This record gives sequence, C-alpha cells and structure tokens, in this order.
Amino acid sequence: MRVFSRSTLRDFYEKHEDCKEQLLTWYKITTKANWKSFNDVKKYFNSVDCIKNNLLVFNIKGNNYRLVVDFNFKLQWAFITFIGTHTEYDKKKF
Repeated sequence: MRVFSRSTLRDFYEKHEDCKEQLLTWYKITTKANWKSFNDVKKYFNSVDCIKNNLLVFNIKGNNYRLVVDFNFKLQWAFITFIGTHTEYDKKKF
C-alpha cells in the first residue's frame, strides 16, 4: 500500500513521542501490505474498526490516540485523514 503521507505521522509523533514506535510500526506494516479488503487489515490490526465504506480507525497506544485512514484497496493506497487524541477524535464527525 502507498501511504499518504508519512510526514503527517512524523509531525504528530514529534509532538507526541509516546506513540512514535506504534505509528512507525503501523507505517511499516501498511506500506508492505497488499490488502484487498477490511478483513485483510483486521488480520494485522485486531483493534481496527470500519467507520464507513473504507474509512478505517486504528487505536494507537492503548486507545490514547486514533488514526483514521481512507483506503482504496483497488489502487493500493491509504490516505491519512485524521490523527489525534481519543478526545479530539470524539469531537470529529466522519
């Protein structure tokens, strides 16, 4: 999968060092993946949920943070639409 964009992750973990390792692991796994569906993602990330269509939310650092990613499985790309604290996530409407 091609992830857009790594700089979004970097900007976030530079401010929130406690989640750096988990975000880099997510990035490494995702960029090497060839997922075809939500179920494929779920095999790697048990706590992932589907918000709607192919918009997926990942729990990061024991659910302290949320990573929301829009996947296009056919074109093999993943676009980060949101990353923030759980509290910030709860205020968003997706």
